[in-house]
Order: sequence, then structure tokens, then C-alpha cells
Amino acid sequence: MTLLRIWETTVTSYSYTSPFTDTSLHAAETRARLDALARLLDSAVRVPGTNIRFGADALLNLIPGVGTLTSKGMSAYLIWEAGRLGVPMSTLLRMMGNVGVDFMISAIPLVGWVGDVFYRSNLRNVDLLRTHLDKAHPAPTRFQR
Repeated sequence: MTLLRIWETTVTSYSYTSPFTDTSLHAAETRARLDALARLLDSAVRVPGTNIRFGADALLNLIPGVGTLTSKGMSAYLIWEAGRLGVPMSTLLRMMGNVGVDFMISAIPLVGWVGDVFYRSNLRNVDLLRTHLDKAHPAPTRFQR
């Protein structure tokens, strides 16, 4: 019996923290999904021979009206998901401002097409989201004493 108690104390003196708690797993899945969406919208295709990248946002803006609303709708989805993850209102307002600037650039017919290639609001917003999630859901350590 004494041997069993020594073993229990030795084994239970270390607490194991799973890196896949429900909250951190949900945040990691959402982060990956939103990161993929932002890359699709802002930098999915590279122009051969250059470092210039563009995405579906720039392509959708070639369709007057409907394309712009569709791309900004996907940007709004990114902000909505950020709100669900607990991003503070000040950061959400910055994200809305990024999309607003992108919308204003997109509203100008020819200049807007070029501007969408260089102003990447969705990648900026995912960077803001990543900064928040790194603080709110840090990667847990495997073993704690």
C-alpha cells in the first residue's frame, strides 16, 4: 500500500495540460480557416516573374457592383468571426476601417483594380486577429510542475 501511495504522488505531482482544449482547438481551427480565406482574397495568385500577388478580391472587383459587394461580404465574415472569438471592439473597429479603406479604393473604377492588388485589408485583419489570439490563447506548455 505504501508503494502505491509513493507511485501516486510521483505520477500526480505533474499535471498534464492538453494542448487541445476546446477553446484553443476552436480558436486554432478558426484561425486556420480565416487565414486561408484572407490568402484567397488577397494573395492567392502570383504574377509570373514578379513578387506581385493578388487574389479573389481584385478579381471580383472587376465585376462592377456585385463583385465588390461579394468581396466585402467575405471580409465582413472575417470580422464577424473575429468578434465571435472575443476580439476587443477597438481591434474590430480597426478591422472595419481596413475594409472601409479597401472599399473606398475599390469604388474608383480603374485605380481601384490596381489598388486592390497593393492594399490587402484581409491579410491586415488576419494579422490583427493573430495578435489577439496569441495573447488570449497562448500555446499551453505540455508539462507543468
